[in-house]
Amino acid sequence: MDAARDVEYRPVSVKEVLAEMKDTAELLIDLSYSAVLFGSTEVAEEVLALEERMDVLQLQARMSLLMAARTTDDAEQLAPVLGVVGAAEKISDAAGDIAKIVLEEIGLPDAMRTALPEAVESVVRATVDADSRFADQTLGGLNLETETGVRVIAIRRSGEWLLNPDLETTLEPGDVVLMRGSEENLGPVYETVSGNPYETPTPAEQGIGDLERAVDAIVLMKNMSELAVDLAYGAVLYDSADLAEEVAALEAEVDALESRFEAWTLQAAGRVDDPVGLRGLVHLAGSTEVISDAALEISEGVLRGLGTHAVVAEAVSESDEVIVRDTVGEGSALDGATIGEQMVRTETSMRIIAIRRPRGSPEPHDDEWEIQPGPETQLHAGDVILAKGTRAGADRLEKLIV
Repeated sequence: MDAARDVEYRPVSVKEVLAEMKDTAELLIDLSYSAVLFGSTEVAEEVLALEERMDVLQLQARMSLLMAARTTDDAEQLAPVLGVVGAAEKISDAAGDIAKIVLEEIGLPDAMRTALPEAVESVVRATVDADSRFADQTLGGLNLETETGVRVIAIRRSGEWLLNPDLETTLEPGDVVLMRGSEENLGPVYETVSGNPYETPTPAEQGIGDLERAVDAIVLMKNMSELAVDLAYGAVLYDSADLAEEVAALEAEVDALESRFEAWTLQAAGRVDDPVGLRGLVHLAGSTEVISDAALEISEGVLRGLGTHAVVAEAVSESDEVIVRDTVGEGSALDGATIGEQMVRTETSMRIIAIRRPRGSPEPHDDEWEIQPGPETQLHAGDVILAKGTRAGADRLEKLIV
């Protein structure tokens, strides 16, 4: 990594900085776990580049908040905002630690890739070649995700990051693009983008009989961490104690999962020739706990009844990806239909991350939650859904709901 850049105070919008920190933190979680699951040093390097950007953002946010605090009342109101900044920084540091498991070869089973579930998509990094037919084309014009099943999740251009690129984003020669999709689809797209052949890593022989358990646990930890952060920002956006309580429940579940995962790793150490090679799994569990703890910190103000500072709520609502909460209307397109039947992801570009189903009790905490619903999940009138995606996608989703 390059030497750290000097950061000087300059007037910035705290709202804009917080919005970028939110999007960066979410991408960092995704990329860091992908780097570990697929053993990708290239993706791990992008995590460290993003972590460096996050360091700059948090310094800018802290300086601006300090300049804004002129009275004790100001300090009291801005203290929770500093907490959100600090939590995002913890997520960034934890993601960097996860990436270093790969870069510093701390120790991971060589056969981890062979145990991956087919549903887990890979992430690759490619540089747009000047002669590529994708160069100077918009993602919408290429219709990339629809045509190939591969989506561009981030772009690094001349040291600057474009998070959550949309249909209007143009791929320029020299852009470093991060793409997600199945390995079968990624190969041809990678070759078209970069002009270089796509090399599929040779699977190693499986050395641990039940390695699938470890991989399944890692995938679960990744999903739970991402969801905890999503719900935490949702709690802040809607000043929702219900969502904040769900974050607390997820944090407790991650703690229990970490304990089980560490116990399994210690048991597995007795069945391998080189137990030091499992050290990375312990590091991974610890970093996962840090991420879930940070999610709890983001929502802690809401959980304790302190409310949400307006600048934080506005930042969350104006970030590149928004979290929306809507209730399925009676007689709407989604009433009685499954998520897959209505092709919610394809038609709206929104991903439903959780569903809350009222059980008839006046107490919200008695409601039933379904986390990470799939295509077969059926929706009914009165279901409260939380979805994540673009603002345009949110508008399209609303038409299906009402």
